[in-house]
Amino acid sequence: MFPNSNKTPNPNRRPSKRPLFNMYWMYLMVGLALVGLYYFQNNDQTREVDWTEFEKAAKAGYIEKITVSMTNAEAEGYLTDQGAKKLKFDMQPGFEGQRKIETIVPSPDKLSEKIDSWNAELAQQNKPAITVNYERGSDIMRVFWAFGPILLIFLGWWFISKRMSGGAGGGGIFNVAKSKATLFDKGKGTNVTFKDVAGLAEAKVEIEEIVEFLKNPQRYTELGAKIPKGALLVGPPGTGKTLLAKAVAGEANVPFLSMSGSDFVEMFVGVGAARVRDLFKQAKEKAPCIVFIDEIDAVGRARGKNPGMGGNDERENTLNQMLTEMDGFGSNNGVIILAATNRADMLDKALLRPGRFDRQIYVDLPELTDRMEIFNVHLRNIKVSSSIDVEQLARQTQGFSGADIANVCNEAALIAARGNKKEVEWADFMSAIDRIVGGLEKRSRVITDEEKFSIATHEAGHATVTWMLQYGNPLVKVTIVPRGRALGAAWYAPEARQIIPTQALLDTMCGLLAGRAAEDLFTGQVGTGASDDLEKTTKIARSLVMVYGMSDKLPNLNYNDSSGQEYGFTKPFSETTAELIDKEVARIISEQYERAKQILREYEAQHHHIRDLLVKNEVIFHDDVEKILGPRKWKSRTDEIMKLNQKEEEKIRDEFKSEHSTAADNASGNVEQTSENSTSATSGVQRSTDPARVNPKEVNPDVDDNDDGTPPPFNK
Repeated sequence: MFPNSNKTPNPNRRPSKRPLFNMYWMYLMVGLALVGLYYFQNNDQTREVDWTEFEKAAKAGYIEKITVSMTNAEAEGYLTDQGAKKLKFDMQPGFEGQRKIETIVPSPDKLSEKIDSWNAELAQQNKPAITVNYERGSDIMRVFWAFGPILLIFLGWWFISKRMSGGAGGGGIFNVAKSKATLFDKGKGTNVTFKDVAGLAEAKVEIEEIVEFLKNPQRYTELGAKIPKGALLVGPPGTGKTLLAKAVAGEANVPFLSMSGSDFVEMFVGVGAARVRDLFKQAKEKAPCIVFIDEIDAVGRARGKNPGMGGNDERENTLNQMLTEMDGFGSNNGVIILAATNRADMLDKALLRPGRFDRQIYVDLPELTDRMEIFNVHLRNIKVSSSIDVEQLARQTQGFSGADIANVCNEAALIAARGNKKEVEWADFMSAIDRIVGGLEKRSRVITDEEKFSIATHEAGHATVTWMLQYGNPLVKVTIVPRGRALGAAWYAPEARQIIPTQALLDTMCGLLAGRAAEDLFTGQVGTGASDDLEKTTKIARSLVMVYGMSDKLPNLNYNDSSGQEYGFTKPFSETTAELIDKEVARIISEQYERAKQILREYEAQHHHIRDLLVKNEVIFHDDVEKILGPRKWKSRTDEIMKLNQKEEEKIRDEFKSEHSTAADNASGNVEQTSENSTSATSGVQRSTDPARVNPKEVNPDVDDNDDGTPPPFNK
């Protein structure tokens, strides 16, 4: 925390002033108006008459219903249309109320006899009888009916105002301009630390600086340095950007304001800008603190990218207010803005300049070692079998994000639970990966023998050709069991490459086209099952020509728009070039298709063996293919990475041992110099020379307990 934060008043904090007239007065007037309408606007036409006139109307058949109140000895007679005319009521057209007469009953006990006599007379005249309803009420009920509507109106008004304002005061109509940021105060909800964030070593190193800024700002301000105002976390979805931001707040032990970019935008004009102002006002009051805006591309998209939609819409107003607020901060007020997005190319350039978001921290998909750490974190609370190899799990999940790995662990536990297992086994993890990537098995789908043979031919073609390619990914298994929309699949363990050579792209296309090539070569006809393979192949070929500049006819040219604006009505190349691009794409795909056919002709017997095994077992694995095709000629890049990591760990371990051995030897040498008669004193006793068994405290009392042999400038 900042020093003397309790003593020094915050200059940005302003005393709140309540306006003399706010919207609550408006609500009160609306409520009073409703009460007035309830009591003073009555659509019914009512006339008070004496008992004699009431009796005459009943005998004449002018009354169709009588309501008698036994408590007050009152009677209400509801008139027919004919009775209303005879008694000269207002007969205006479109009237929807009731016309009735009221009287005091002289003898309520004998009223029923009177009504019976009236109905007897009416029966003789062939007129309908009068229906009677007796009501027995109390004074409490009469009070309730008199004042209940007023109470209900005021209760409803209070509830709605509280509900719409979110329980807080101020801020426009129903507090719609109030910020929706979630506040995690110190130690409440921000107990996530860097220990809970597996992997992301480089990102954590960069973001640890922000923690140091918040913990010890004087260390930087004394030298004249300015604390960064903001950092932008960029990376694919599910890589841990939000978790990393929470870890920063947990490590710094400061308040954490979290809000999504979509929460700024509402249907009302000006609400987004008002919420931005309110958010930054809260941040200034809570300083030092962290403001985290998730999915900032919802409001931070580049302005003027859609000229046809106008340039002054609500989103742009919100963005302009955000830019203004970020500029309005002091240099060292202790408020740091963190934002996350997976579309940094869509953000406005003004938002990314230094002074707003001073740095961009890339949170990429985890590498092999990072995936191992993530698996270890998510497997803490899962009962796994002792045979589970975390390294192999990490190899099988190349390209998975942290969220994907968490989903794999959870799905594996669910599969094991459905099988009534006491612990999660390797097969459960493999089933979970298969289900996440390809979908649920559909064994109920009816497939004929001819279709099964065609699918097996297709998938065996993928497996055979990929096995013989230098840059083909290591095969995991091949299946012809339908999953999702796929009728069959060949599963590989993708290998991450920092630099992809041209041959790797060509090998990938050749492997994708191998299924269609096998169908064409060995069955004489092709089906629609290769549509996904053709789509991927075409995309790779177009990227090879238009993005990477690897074409012989169009070398070193890039036609890709990395700004995210895409092409409008014009393209950055001519029609002649477009035709040449199409020809190059078609040529490259045709060459790799013929190459796949050539490999299949060379290994036709092995392909048929794999195909027949697939038809028989439906699923075959890496070892089965290796028995047929033999070991691969090329080393796995993943194995090379693991060997390099092991060598690096062994090197660090050896350096650590050598440093401690040297320190122990120095300590024992000091002992020999300070003890002149050590030889005579220890005659007949063999002293151990193992540094690990030397205790400097025993032989040299001046050595501190915490001394680890580190040179003086660095020991504590």
